[in-house]
Amino acid sequence: MQMRFDGLLGFPGGFVDRRYWSLEDGLNRVLGLGLGCVRLTEADYLCSHLTEGPHRVVAHFYARQLTLEELHTIEISAVHSRDHGMEVMGMVRVPLYTQKDRMGGLPNFLANSFVGTAKFQLLFALKILNMVPEEKLAEAVAATQRPKKAAIDHSGGAG
Repeated sequence: MQMRFDGLLGFPGGFVDRRYWSLEDGLNRVLGLGLGCVRLTEADYLCSHLTEGPHRVVAHFYARQLTLEELHTIEISAVHSRDHGMEVMGMVRVPLYTQKDRMGGLPNFLANSFVGTAKFQLLFALKILNMVPEEKLAEAVAATQRPKKAAIDHSGGAG
């Protein structure tokens, strides 16, 4: 995922010009500007979502399995893209584990703010691609919905 200029997490992508022959052609052009080295095909398509509001947008979601070497190449390319430091602040890896405290890892990650349908897309992909066991995914989501405990002031000073 990417940390965006506005502090929200999202996926690489952008608006696709209708002049391209296919959605994938336009998507690969947009991804080429930001990542440079990954190409998606129709086989990588997962789902689409309509975002409501004043600017209705259809968000098409694609996912592709990468080798660790391909991931490293993408992370390096992203730092050198024209949008890095302006629209995109950097790539972020999603932790696919939960620590013993039941908050560290994925639950804490899911407590971040996401743009548009990005959080739903992430959860959908983790489930449909079997990247996180369904019961662990449900536990992580539930943990983000529990009220957080108030911090304890150990300074001993009067407030």
